[in-house]
Amino acid sequence: MSHSNRTKIAWDKIDTVLLDMDGTLLDLHFDSFFWKQHLIKKYSEVHAVKPEQISAQIHRQLEEKQGSLQWYCTQYWSEQFNLDIIDAQREIRHLISERPQALEFLNRLGDMGKKRVLITNSDRPCLELKFAATRIQQSLDLVISSHDYGVPKEQQQFWLELQQRAPFNPQTTLFIDDSLSVLNSAKTFGIKHIWGIKKPDSCEPEISLSQFPTIDQFTSLV
Repeated sequence: MSHSNRTKIAWDKIDTVLLDMDGTLLDLHFDSFFWKQHLIKKYSEVHAVKPEQISAQIHRQLEEKQGSLQWYCTQYWSEQFNLDIIDAQREIRHLISERPQALEFLNRLGDMGKKRVLITNSDRPCLELKFAATRIQQSLDLVISSHDYGVPKEQQQFWLELQQRAPFNPQTTLFIDDSLSVLNSAKTFGIKHIWGIKKPDSCEPEISLSQFPTIDQFTSLV
């Protein structure tokens, strides 16, 4: 099914906007660079091994947990790799940045009287690091980590928990995320208005989310 990216949102029928963080409000480049490159460099330094000796192993360990809550847990990976993941991420915090127009979009939503809820698979330590490096926190009404519920956004239980603890009407809710598996999970739950992100990582090509309308610039939605 194809969608026109010029599709307009009927804002008079939206009262809640659920927003992902990494790859949606924030540039995914920080995360991509950390997990694909900096982690390997840091591990080799801490454990005195050559990067090429452990690169494949680290990527395999990460892939095995993809989509699970552990995949998004900095404490879990700190234990697995025997190094402090948050400290290692702090070394490249200069790469943390908002995506273009993210702040303007959040502020515009506030002006429109919409409830702005961040729902992320990032854990609380990672949230603190990214909030300290950006200005998005002040423009959010509520911040939810899937670790608060013990289940990632990919699973239906997350949405059930979210609706119980932070009630919202799926029919009057807009959800924006860059992950196809998460977008499909939201669709299965019954969220009516769902949008993807064309280019979550500023240093990588656009991604294909053909099942959903996508945006590159937030202002195109308002």
